[in-house]
Amino acid sequence: MFIGCRSKVMAVMNADNGKMITLPIGEHVDATAFDPESRLIFNANGEGTIPAIREYTSDKYSVVATVKTLPKAKTMALDPKTHQLLLSTAEAGQFEVLVVGR
Repeated sequence: MFIGCRSKVMAVMNADNGKMITLPIGEHVDATAFDPESRLIFNANGEGTIPAIREYTSDKYSVVATVKTLPKAKTMALDPKTHQLLLSTAEAGQFEVLVVGR
């Protein structure tokens, strides 16, 4: 299980044995998505970044990139067919949809 926590970490919990590890992700996370094909976990946060964390094994993970988006763009969905991330944000009454791809 991948759990985005507001304490600037993502908790990874092994559902079989209860073992847990944490990784840094940034402040005010609102969405976590896992792409099983690429083995990447994404956490959109209020800082305007998306850390990309690769799963190597069930107990080995590493931040491989940090994608810059926009502040408050923390609501996110993953399109499993295109592997794109879709984020929404609003500033000064204007709504935007951001598309992040490989």
